[in-house]
Amino acid sequence: MKKNKFLLLICLITVTISWSQKAKTSLSETDKKVADLLSKMTLEEKIGQMTQITVTNFNQPEKPDLDLVKLDEAVLKFHIGSILNVPNPGAPSIQKWNEVLTIITTEANKTRLKIPILYGIDAIHGSSYTLGATLFPQQIGMAATFNTDLVKKGAEISAYETRASSIPWVFSPDLDFPRNPAWSRTWESFGEDAYLSSQMGVAMVSGFEGTDVGSKYNVASCMKHFLGYGSTTTGKDRTPSIIPERILRQYDLTIYEAAIKAGAKSIMISSGEINGTPVHASKYLITDILKKELNFKGVVVTDWKDIIYLHTRHKVAETNRDAVKMSVMAGIDMSMVPEDYTFYYDLLDLVQKKEVPMSRIDDAVSRILKMKMELNLFQNTVADLKDYPKFGSQEFIDEAYQSAAESITLLKNNNAILPLNKTEKIFVTGPTSNSMKYLNGGWSYNWQGENSDVYAANKFTILEALQNKIGKDNVTFSEGAYFDKEDESEILKAVEMAKGASKIILCLGEKNYTETPGDISNLFISDSQVKLALALSKLNIPIILVLNEGRPRLISQFEHITSAIVQCYLPGNEGARALASILFGDVNPSGKLPYNYPRYPNSLEKYNRKYTESLGDDEQNNDAKYEKSYLPQFEFGTGLSYTTFTYSNLKIDKSEINTSDKITVTVDVTNSGKVSGKEAVLLYLSDEYASITPEVKALKRFQKINLQPNETKTVTFTLDQKALQFVTNDLKWIAEKGTFKIQIDNQIIKFKLK
Repeated sequence: MKKNKFLLLICLITVTISWSQKAKTSLSETDKKVADLLSKMTLEEKIGQMTQITVTNFNQPEKPDLDLVKLDEAVLKFHIGSILNVPNPGAPSIQKWNEVLTIITTEANKTRLKIPILYGIDAIHGSSYTLGATLFPQQIGMAATFNTDLVKKGAEISAYETRASSIPWVFSPDLDFPRNPAWSRTWESFGEDAYLSSQMGVAMVSGFEGTDVGSKYNVASCMKHFLGYGSTTTGKDRTPSIIPERILRQYDLTIYEAAIKAGAKSIMISSGEINGTPVHASKYLITDILKKELNFKGVVVTDWKDIIYLHTRHKVAETNRDAVKMSVMAGIDMSMVPEDYTFYYDLLDLVQKKEVPMSRIDDAVSRILKMKMELNLFQNTVADLKDYPKFGSQEFIDEAYQSAAESITLLKNNNAILPLNKTEKIFVTGPTSNSMKYLNGGWSYNWQGENSDVYAANKFTILEALQNKIGKDNVTFSEGAYFDKEDESEILKAVEMAKGASKIILCLGEKNYTETPGDISNLFISDSQVKLALALSKLNIPIILVLNEGRPRLISQFEHITSAIVQCYLPGNEGARALASILFGDVNPSGKLPYNYPRYPNSLEKYNRKYTESLGDDEQNNDAKYEKSYLPQFEFGTGLSYTTFTYSNLKIDKSEINTSDKITVTVDVTNSGKVSGKEAVLLYLSDEYASITPEVKALKRFQKINLQPNETKTVTFTLDQKALQFVTNDLKWIAEKGTFKIQIDNQIIKFKLK
């Protein structure tokens, strides 16, 4: 018996050694290098790596050069691992960025271990903090293209130009899932559909990171803002959300899960709170779900000051020290402090007093070091500008133009008034008609986008693009109205000047903004703009309404007086040229709405509403006078063309499937008009009955195609089991037996799940 026990012990030891050796050999070379470097670091150096500071801390008053004394203190005394933001005076050239990063790299090389600084920037629609970079439509416009290839290509160009700026890390894509259109960051998202958002997010991550994130042409992406940030109850930025976990899992979480599987290297945490718990304080969301359940191995970074805000705003931490402990133990790896060293001091004290274990610090620092190694920063942090001959090139500009052209969405075209004739006399008016600020929006050259007219002075405003298209002699102009200030004399002037025109191009929308400065209490477009529209309508001259806005501002007070409506969103530096090409028929519009455009401020239903949100839409309620509860101005997926597309022959390969089958769907799409055009083919699925009330319909697949006149293409989709599933109250994904309906345009077909 003793002999058997001894043999058993030997076997156990052998197996243990074998597994230990296997574990060691399974470590990647990068992991080994990280472990080796980590073993050499002091506690102070580790905490420094977790500290991110804004570069404006090192600005000298009214001077463009960095204060080297302050930088020296940050790097050599506090061992900071990351810097973000833009030095004075803003939007540096690639040469200036090269100079700044050279100074920072030189400083990092003075440290004992020579660990490079990780520099991050908000390059959200191009390398938007670099002079001369290519600016694309903001994300909401890219979503409207329904073209993942365009999104990926745009991210590749953004990565190229950001690396040319010597910056390896971008705080993008925005994967927020906005539930209230008034939210000031709606335009930073991909809209109201989780599937569309997930596909666009995957495309953007793939474009940023490529197959080798360490390449001199790729950057690390940073998904944001995990989780539920876009669902504030009030619709205002950084205010509380109430979201059941079932809803979080069915919608919000799926978007991040897809981007994580695509390889996203980092993630930024939401500034908000869900059900009373700030996300920065939620171990359940950050560690249990993000790091463990989703197996996210990248860096988890805070948003601006958000650990401090646990104490000063959210009031869940009595002191800043408590806030630091709370967030680090929740799973935060890096603190965007970003203006002082409170995080460093407090975390150092917490570890020394064993209130935060060294294992938590080592986990965080290992993630940061690994990303730096994967980015190849230990070999090179400063770009060789000779490697970037395409920076700001015509090739890149053409791609931004194409993205803008495919994003712009034709919502209304009574009597085919568009496209316009190039010999017409047009009158251009409205507050968005002659400024680059309202084409680019926020996060453009600076935080709120105030400087676009200066930095993009060589680009066309809408007025300039129209003048360039048909000649100044055919275009008259008056601003007509301001966003907030009402000026009756300006309106009268515009009405008088419009009298000689054959068409009026009325450019309305919003001023530039982002985050809390963009909060509104009224979703209607401003009164001054409404008055301009109504005054012009009395002339009985056709009005083409052009919208430049980050969210759908309500136009129901005057929509009826317009002949055509074109939604531009925030189309970027090439947006006006693309708009002019569409208005005059050189480009056929192909954008589709990535959200429901509401008609009323108290009727904000999403397209994938529940059946109870459509009361009054059917004859079962004919015993009472119901006002339709679902009546958006324009529904998700709306987008007209100058040609017509006919759908036919919707087919499926199986009429009955089991719980392991996939189903193949085909449909024929014909260009039955007279001009070529692009069409986003959208597949919706409906579960007719389910134990959790089903959606009326939900987007499950989409594909953008190009058709010549009289050309037909067969579009094929595959639906897997996940497309049929929903999350139950016990938080499990299931598909229940029953009948499902597939709808593509006017084509409908049903199948059964056994």
